[in-house]
Amino acid sequence: MSLRVVFMGTPDFSVPTLMEIIGQGHEVVACYTQPPRPAGRGMEERPSPVEVKAEAFHIPVYTPRTLKSPIERESFLSHEADVAVVVAYGLILPKDILEAPVNGCLNLHASLLPRWRGAAPINRAIMAGDRETGVEVMRMEEGLDTGPVCMAEKLAIGADMTAGELHDALSRLGADLMGRALAALSRGALTSEPQAEDGVTYASKITKEETRIDWSRPAAEVHNHIRGLSPFPGAWCEVPRGESMERVKVLRSTLGEGSGKPGQVLDGLTIACGEGAVRLTQVQRAGKRPMEAEEFLRGSRIDQGTMLP
Repeated sequence: MSLRVVFMGTPDFSVPTLMEIIGQGHEVVACYTQPPRPAGRGMEERPSPVEVKAEAFHIPVYTPRTLKSPIERESFLSHEADVAVVVAYGLILPKDILEAPVNGCLNLHASLLPRWRGAAPINRAIMAGDRETGVEVMRMEEGLDTGPVCMAEKLAIGADMTAGELHDALSRLGADLMGRALAALSRGALTSEPQAEDGVTYASKITKEETRIDWSRPAAEVHNHIRGLSPFPGAWCEVPRGESMERVKVLRSTLGEGSGKPGQVLDGLTIACGEGAVRLTQVQRAGKRPMEAEEFLRGSRIDQGTMLP
């Protein structure tokens, strides 16, 4: 049975789920997304990826800055939705919005709840060295990612997998999972179970202050830090270039061999850490394209024994 769906999402992560819902033949009666934001060198306002895709399918798009006003509530109620599907939308849904659709609101979350509730579950899972994560469909309630879970799929995190790679894999997996959840809902067969009370962790937003690489940490933690922030916002360090220091974003690394003082260049772009070493394999200068370590070193000589701050 086809459902009347209000879709609520904003970034690239949300798009595969929207496409899955459309592909299944459900009627997407409205798309809610964040307003256009300034982006690029010209800082021109750009619509969200969800808005672009929704307009391509002639779906009405709404970009309210809040859902708390009576006007927005009445507008939302007018859609007469069977269910709302929420995927990385970016606005808090008040109680009257959560209760408006006949079957409430289903959220796709990129972690195995109750681990990594909050804004940055993909980054935090890698930064913490987790070997497994996943996606879950849950029924939304007023708490932060506290609702009962309907369906889940697990995914292994590779030793060198970046946040960008995990993001894309979970986005595809999540779209399929939400598609199955809506199919079950349409048959009246979608059930849910409360989250466990133990093991709750929170995935706070990434701040600029935590993006600099700290060579005093063990190599495994440095490696997880790098890949957990790749490609955005990107972990960074300073390397010598001529008589000055140059800030470089590190996009890929792997565990290296050797040891030394934290920040000491052992060989090429193998850097000693508090314990062990990491080998930087892909880096990016400000305003330039990403490049492999070998290419970078052809234009920037870094002598063995150099100490990176």
